[in-house]
Amino acid sequence: MRREANDRDQTLGMINSVISALAQMFSRPFRAVLLKSIALALLLLVLIGIALHRLLVWLAYFGQNWAETMLGGSAHTVIVIVAWTLSVAAALGIVAGSIFLMPAVTALVGSFFVDEIALQVEREHYPSEPAGSALPFSLAMLEGGKAALLSIVVYLVALPSLLIAGLGAVIFFIATAYLLGRVYFELAAMRFHPAVEAKWLRKSHQSTVFMAGLFIAGFVSIPVINLATPLFAMALMVHIHKLVTR
Repeated sequence: MRREANDRDQTLGMINSVISALAQMFSRPFRAVLLKSIALALLLLVLIGIALHRLLVWLAYFGQNWAETMLGGSAHTVIVIVAWTLSVAAALGIVAGSIFLMPAVTALVGSFFVDEIALQVEREHYPSEPAGSALPFSLAMLEGGKAALLSIVVYLVALPSLLIAGLGAVIFFIATAYLLGRVYFELAAMRFHPAVEAKWLRKSHQSTVFMAGLFIAGFVSIPVINLATPLFAMALMVHIHKLVTR
């Protein structure tokens, strides 16, 4: 009976946390952070896209020269057509890849604004409680970078599952929920605890953190709106940290 009541309280607390995080995104202080977050996320995606495009163009040029050397000038037209087709496919691949890179990018972008977002949430919803301590910029960047790299590795491992209709999308959604839930909860918790203790706290409440991560994964899967993921994710995890530590 007591466990059922506790589960019900946790569920209600989760729903209230999601509603509070979404509602605060429209406040004036959050709008300023939102513009900076979107600008940085777009800049990173553009830079990554340009770098990948340059790499693929170089590979196509190198491959075209190698093929003409091996096959001779008579195959020039066919090689040009194949190279053009591959270039178009690569461009489309970069666009599609940016979608899968969004969780990694938001994890990195979020590290720039974690304290600014968290402080706004704490002032608005927990004014009678002490505010957390700002993370050292190097630590925030390190955690964000580790989460971004981990996201890419997990996605590369899960990539073959895309060949199975429907299963790939589910695996990517679950992976996104786990990764973003993990990184943003630990960033929120490290405002109040040492890094080791924050990780232990996340493991102790991993089901609650993962459930919150599912909401973040749903948010990041919505095109355009997902540019605001760092704000929603960090605001939500500030509430979740308060929820599990009470």
